Amino acid sequence: MSLRYDVLERETAYEGYFRIVRYRVRHSLFSGGRSGILSRECFERGDSVGVLPYDPVRDTVVLVEQFRIGALGVAHGGPWLVEAVAGVVEPGESSEQVARRELQEEAGCEPQELVPICRYLVSPGGASEQVTLFCARLDTAGVGGIHGKAEEGEDIRVHIAPFEQALAMVANGAIHAAMPIIALQWLALNRERLQALWCGD
Repeated sequence: MSLRYDVLERETAYEGYFRIVRYRVRHSLFSGGRSGILSRECFERGDSVGVLPYDPVRDTVVLVEQFRIGALGVAHGGPWLVEAVAGVVEPGESSEQVARRELQEEAGCEPQELVPICRYLVSPGGASEQVTLFCARLDTAGVGGIHGKAEEGEDIRVHIAPFEQALAMVANGAIHAAMPIIALQWLALNRERLQALWCGD
């Protein structure tokens, strides 16, 4: 069975800090035939890159904390979230370049190596954003403090946490953003492999 779709109309419904695009589409049905005309809004903010820095010698991870408007009024711990380092891909940048730039801007550190974790759609029912996620090999000695670009309104606090403590924060709800949850669960599955690989140098 060949599935297809047709975009009948596309218009910008809102343009501000982010953009919302309204589509009118039709698509194939699994039962055969075609759907009616659907009107759907899509939140478009570009693609992002996330990084979970990991020190295999100390068995610690780097997490960042900052104010997030999306958590305002809905997150039980308030709008300051503990997250992975992350940033939006700018035109002409590779995912690896974004990862290295954001590590410097948000945590003041340089990765020794980047290992791809996965690429995923954040909320495909209404947003086009895709995230490319990395684990970064890092020496956490001297890492910490307050970072971010003041001209972009960033105020980012860096946390160094033992891996087991960070994973427990997922279990108890202290970390409830998707990106660090995915990254920490991946690290739980791959930690021994990375330690053997990186600590055997």
